[in-house]
Amino acid sequence: MQPTGHLRGDAVRVGGDARQRFHDSGGYGRPLDGNEIALSRVEAAHLLFRGDLSGIALDDGGSRGGDGNGDGGGEVGFERFFVECAAAADRFAVRYLVYADLRDRGFYLSPAREPWPGGDVDAPDAVDFIAYERGSTPDTGNVKYPVQVVGERESLSAAGLAGRTLAVVDEESDITYFAATEGTIAGATDYEPPDRLTGVLLADRVVVWDAPEGLYDSGFYGQPLTGRAAAIEGAVQLSLVEAASLAADGVLSLSASVDAAGGKSGEAAGTGTPEADGPAAAIVARGRDVEGERFDRRLAVYRRLRGANAVPKTGFKFGADFRTYLDVETVEDLPHSEHLVRVVEGDHRFSPRELSLDVRLAGGVRKEMVFALTEVAGDGRSDEVAEPAEDDPVPDADVEWLSIGRLTP
Repeated sequence: MQPTGHLRGDAVRVGGDARQRFHDSGGYGRPLDGNEIALSRVEAAHLLFRGDLSGIALDDGGSRGGDGNGDGGGEVGFERFFVECAAAADRFAVRYLVYADLRDRGFYLSPAREPWPGGDVDAPDAVDFIAYERGSTPDTGNVKYPVQVVGERESLSAAGLAGRTLAVVDEESDITYFAATEGTIAGATDYEPPDRLTGVLLADRVVVWDAPEGLYDSGFYGQPLTGRAAAIEGAVQLSLVEAASLAADGVLSLSASVDAAGGKSGEAAGTGTPEADGPAAAIVARGRDVEGERFDRRLAVYRRLRGANAVPKTGFKFGADFRTYLDVETVEDLPHSEHLVRVVEGDHRFSPRELSLDVRLAGGVRKEMVFALTEVAGDGRSDEVAEPAEDDPVPDADVEWLSIGRLTP
């Protein structure tokens, strides 16, 4: 005969030989005095569903009532217990589905909070379960996955996700697992831009008319302005982030600029204008005009990637901000890009659907999905990011790389 559990607060107590039967052999619950154990609601529901418990008493006494599902208010079966817990415990239904799925995959799990065994692991409050390596129990403490359960319609903060396993439960109760890790992007592209370039600032790009061959062929900056019957050689169009980065490094100057209305001015025309403050200020100002505050974030991430000897190019075709090439020797022998990079604010909150779309697309084109969590100086969110110097129009930024990919536990 299977034992009966007794619900006391958020724990279900089971006596008899429960310690040997459930904890020692299966990693369920936590030991109490003697052979008694305490199960979390999710653990108890799983054992009840498997038929390893005969029922659970919801009060101090009582007996099984009615049809055995607890209509009499005492000992209840799985259906009644599941419904009661879903009403009493936050997100119980989705948490149960993930717990049962990982158990079926051969993992022992513990709730990730005190006084359960998983509470001994240094895991953030958002983590629901600790899954141990196969063959490990809560007593041995070999952690495989810190699992955060997320419903399809919930949102989750991007900050602090690194190191967690996300279990997303959709509306049909299917589960998709994602691994979130601290991303690293380090390239091996050995290219130094020329000492001096001169360009013309157009509405949303910069044209360098006499760019040296290596700027595009070796550094993969910009896009050549070419055609079948081109009489002009060496013309390269730079994006605003490329141009702003080169200008900030003192490489690019402007011979003229064209505003959105088609007006033309000299580089230093108009005291107090961005042109008068230098080419970098003019290009950054134009970037903010056409893109808003996102331009500062994308520029900061672009410069971090170039500083890591990686080559960032637009990720527009993939719905991202950048795609990256880690080792470029020549554009004629270009490798496949390795990452898709999406720039988000440091306090960004993902919707699971948004996350799934990004990760699925990146996986489909054999790339790693990396999110650049960016705090830019002056945005009011971070006190740790230094304000830019008066002679440096390019804002500083704190960038955290977060890599997320599909996972099969």
